[in-house]
Amino acid sequence: MKKTVVSITSLLLSLLTLLCLVSCNTVDKIGVWETAVYLKDTELGKGAKTVVVEVKAEEQSITFTIHTDAETVGAALLEHELIAGDEGQYGLYVKAVNGLIADYDTDGSYWAFYVNGEYAMTGVEKTKITEGETYQLVHTK
Repeated sequence: MKKTVVSITSLLLSLLTLLCLVSCNTVDKIGVWETAVYLKDTELGKGAKTVVVEVKAEEQSITFTIHTDAETVGAALLEHELIAGDEGQYGLYVKAVNGLIADYDTDGSYWAFYVNGEYAMTGVEKTKITEGETYQLVHTK
């Protein structure tokens, strides 16, 4: 009887731990996230370079780890259809990231791009991938 109780308790604890691990890497599909394509940390592609991009919106975030042969962060994101936008005189104006829309004309929101925690001096399509650097796209109002 005692072995059975210990076995059941161990099984329940294992399932609870697994549930916690799965839920830690996911975001809730509410607000801006309602249109998200990916809701948890995701690894994509094959290539010699690795670029890690964190997407943040409304106090939630997920991370994309992309393996690519692309030269720029923007090319790697476009390769996997993670960003979309309009071409302008300064390059690609990112309006959607992972299906999350930022529409400055409607609500004053836009996608801010950061490299190593600092506001980027170039757009995603002109920022060269550098091993060890961190990249963020932050939904900003």
